[in-house]
Amino acid sequence: MSRKIIYLINPISGTRGKSSLRELIVRRTKERHIDFEILPTNAEGNYDHLRELIAQAKVTDIVICGGDGTVNAVAAALQGCPVRVGIIPMGSGNGLAFAARIPKDPNKALDIIFSAKASLIDGLMINDKFSCMLCGIGFDAEVAHTFAQQSKRGLQTYIKVTFRHFFSGKCWQFGIEPGPGAAPFVTEAFFISIANANQFGNNFTIAPRARLDDGLLDIVVVKKMNKLRTLWAVLRQVLGGYAIKPNPGLPGRGKVLYFQTPALRIVNSELAPLHIDGDPTKTAPVFDIRILPRILELIQPGN
Repeated sequence: MSRKIIYLINPISGTRGKSSLRELIVRRTKERHIDFEILPTNAEGNYDHLRELIAQAKVTDIVICGGDGTVNAVAAALQGCPVRVGIIPMGSGNGLAFAARIPKDPNKALDIIFSAKASLIDGLMINDKFSCMLCGIGFDAEVAHTFAQQSKRGLQTYIKVTFRHFFSGKCWQFGIEPGPGAAPFVTEAFFISIANANQFGNNFTIAPRARLDDGLLDIVVVKKMNKLRTLWAVLRQVLGGYAIKPNPGLPGRGKVLYFQTPALRIVNSELAPLHIDGDPTKTAPVFDIRILPRILELIQPGN
């Protein structure tokens, strides 16, 4: 089957230059005798035009050269579209790429793209907004909002912003309706992560049992506690995770709640901040969140 690839290059994501990437893409794709085109990403994050382009030009693959924000915007436009999606990670976190075991090295990422092995993955909706990986309410969203305002990007900047907010961060009260068969409850929490993938980014794992294709959301609630205990609790979650609890609202469930569900509602009466796939997003008093099973065909290493 003949292929037609469109490469989307984000000129500002991450910390690396893009001219050498363009040259690498041109050389290696021509070596494979694959028809291709290179287009810039859209500054407004609107990719609705891609569907018409895919149909008219018989495009088989869209390859995103950028970070999680760009990946999410393109995936939102292409959900359910009969096209393969590839990633060359060029962002600060690259959570979806790392969750799918796509290497950061552009040459190795291109090897995976040229193999054309693709499988369907899930997405999720937060009210009317799409996410292909992870959303967070509370502390990690505060970090995302501050990080987006920094003139210098990259992992080092992200770590500095994270530590600054960790020691000054507050907790918020949430009402949580965990989904089918589980009792609703109210709790104060430092943050809530709703994950389709097991990544915050940079190989930082917040939901160790999350899978991109299991039809479930992995929910991590870090409840109110002193900062030393919070640090230990998050570290324990990252290193292996607390046991998944089928009914997280029962008394005595501990300071970190980890559960899975296809859908949930979170009442956010104190308007804790929100991020979606690492990008700061306008918050809301109520979040209705649900999984979108098997809506994106992602090129990734074979199992």
